[in-house]
Amino acid sequence: MLLYWVLRYVFPGPFVWILFRLHAEGAGHVPVQGPLILACDHLSLVDPILVQLAVRRRVAFVAKQEYFTRRGLLGFVVRWFFMATGMIPMDRSGGPAAEEAIAAATVALVRGKVVGIFPEGTRSPDGRLYRGRTGVGRLVVASRAPVVPVAVIGTDRILPPGKWLPRFGQATIRFGRPMEFVDSSSRAITNEVMRAVQQLSGRPYVDAYAPLRSRGNWDKRLEDESC
Repeated sequence: MLLYWVLRYVFPGPFVWILFRLHAEGAGHVPVQGPLILACDHLSLVDPILVQLAVRRRVAFVAKQEYFTRRGLLGFVVRWFFMATGMIPMDRSGGPAAEEAIAAATVALVRGKVVGIFPEGTRSPDGRLYRGRTGVGRLVVASRAPVVPVAVIGTDRILPPGKWLPRFGQATIRFGRPMEFVDSSSRAITNEVMRAVQQLSGRPYVDAYAPLRSRGNWDKRLEDESC
């Protein structure tokens, strides 16, 4: 936990704020205590880092398992960073393979923590907002935690998909008002959350799943509802 706060407040956190001219809008909508789900759209690899910096509370993001299994020096650095920041690996093949991530995130919420999730399941390939997978709804049903919709703006220009060297630019993290749900299905919850994210982002909405990326190739399993 100490390493997380060092990364946030000593290095590279302050440097990232300056480099990307990070601006947080509506951060007051984020409750200062209690369980919370941050449901974010996804444009770039830097999104979870910038959302974490824009929130004063510690956020445990659900991230695809491939980030934890890559080989080589770069893979080691990415894996170390994701583990140091408390990210939860998600196997996107669905079914039982994804249950561990849902269970771990639910435990964190029951303990009053903040969990971040990208309902689209992957970065947008073209800047549009895609249909949400039901992971966020399942977390709400399991924990009854409120959801704060989040829009990330400008990160696709700072670090586009497929690139590893960031560019100078400005990033905005926009937070919506908390949403609470009672007796709703995971799909209905997910759809409502995605509508709120779309209103915050202003991005065109596509009522279809974004194609998942797996080790550099498009994953054709578009009917997976686990992420």
